[in-house]
Amino acid sequence: MMLKLFRNARIVTPKDEGSPAAGKNQGNVIRYDPGALIVKGGRIAGIGEEHAVLEGLPAEEVHMEVDCKGRCLIPGFVDPHTHMCFARLREAEFDMRIGGMSYLDILRQGGGILSSVEAVRRESESGLYRGTRSRVVTALEHGTTTVEIKSGYGLDTDNELKMLRVIDRVARQTPLDVVPTFLGAHAIPPEYADTPDTFVDLIVNEMLPAVRDQGIAKHCDVFCEDGVFTIDQSRRILSAAKQLGMAVKLHADEIRDLGGAGLAGELNAVSADHVLAASDESIDKMARAGVIATLLPATAYCLRKPYARARTFISRDVPVALATDCNPGSSYTESMPFVIGLAVLNMGLSPAEALTAATLNAAYALGLARRTGSLEDGKNADFLLLNGESPSILAYHAGVSPVRHVYKLGEKIV
Repeated sequence: MMLKLFRNARIVTPKDEGSPAAGKNQGNVIRYDPGALIVKGGRIAGIGEEHAVLEGLPAEEVHMEVDCKGRCLIPGFVDPHTHMCFARLREAEFDMRIGGMSYLDILRQGGGILSSVEAVRRESESGLYRGTRSRVVTALEHGTTTVEIKSGYGLDTDNELKMLRVIDRVARQTPLDVVPTFLGAHAIPPEYADTPDTFVDLIVNEMLPAVRDQGIAKHCDVFCEDGVFTIDQSRRILSAAKQLGMAVKLHADEIRDLGGAGLAGELNAVSADHVLAASDESIDKMARAGVIATLLPATAYCLRKPYARARTFISRDVPVALATDCNPGSSYTESMPFVIGLAVLNMGLSPAEALTAATLNAAYALGLARRTGSLEDGKNADFLLLNGESPSILAYHAGVSPVRHVYKLGEKIV
């Protein structure tokens, strides 16, 4: 099989040690300058200092050579938390928030998630697919090569399954790796406003078995928050999901310290996401269980809230991942470069720590680190060429995407 050679690059990548990078290891990256990378059959077949890679490489086996001209080459971004499958934007609610109304007040008035639920229930499957695919392609153009997409705007069995079918179609008909997550416990629908435990019964007894039988979603998520799902309700739903063989994660302590991050530790969840208000006690429970903290700085930015305590998570040996939280209400962005810039400038991460959070640790948050998230022999050849000499360009060149080229399985997509 013929080889593709990428040379004269400043390669920067996390190193996969078999577990998410935490604590002082969060910022450990390998640099090859000048570096070279070999692709064979869509996978990395060699990487290192250019002179070492080229030594003994038969020229006749190389059918394509790319001079990277000293640009920085990094792994493709992995976005482990999005709600890209939705039917309608919510610009009017943005104006309400700017005017001072809280997110929970908007939700109580039937806005927020519930307005997206109404739109998804009315939207056709083909219309939902077109909008979702468009957002996924935008993410790809900004360097995302692997993305998670949640359901959660259906809140009944038929519409949740419809969303998962759409997400699966996007996975099959775009170049990205797409990970579908079931989020039937995203909000209490209006028809169950007075009987939320009955809705929990529906999720446990009807939705989860139907999702398992459908076979698309491998993860189950719950919005564990004041005014949404309680600790006990979240525990019941996620325990049922685990019994059905699904990995679990939580929207935890986004607005108030309800103890969701601690519940993530109790359940050995893959990740606890948001965690802006998580207590030190809950953070320590996450650390003991190896739970990843998926931080969503664009959400804090859009809601004008304090950012999650990234340095506290790192100091307490909790692996940190980054994600866009792309959704129509509280974080309408598909750009991982924007998220990385926020993490560096407003959360105190170094560019190397942010790179690890947006690649390797994010891949672990989706259970995909064996094949993506870092540039190493045998992993997928998913990588980016930047208009810069180091990952710092992602934060330094603010407001634009410094991603020049996107390669998926060694093929230039953007």
